[in-house]
Amino acid sequence: QVQLVESGGGSVRGGGSLRLSCVASGLMFSSYCMGWFRQAPGKEREGIAAIGLGGTRTYYADSVEGRFTISRVNGKNTLYLQMNSLKPEDTAMYYCAAPRYCSVGVRMPGDIRYWGQGTQVTVSS
Repeated sequence: QVQLVESGGGSVRGGGSLRLSCVASGLMFSSYCMGWFRQAPGKEREGIAAIGLGGTRTYYADSVEGRFTISRVNGKNTLYLQMNSLKPEDTAMYYCAAPRYCSVGVRMPGDIRYWGQGTQVTVSS
């Protein structure tokens, strides 16, 4: 049974930082490109960051470029998202995701094979 378990969400003031983690089990983590998505109330789920198998290729949505950093440690089956300079508009549920295949760029929800349960991030002004 595949599980992606996110942690690290919480409430923070604007300008602050959070680090999200996602621990994977039940799949060969090093064989999956991975990504982070988020969904704010009343909005569609959007891909915000993606990473290749080895961790050297990374992709970001314009909305988070320069503020967020995606990384992975294959030996720990763990994906990370370092979020700096947080803004109120970053408030959303954040999801870890494993796409069906690797590709260039951030992913679309329809590309995803496995989802985590999500972790809430709330940024106050």
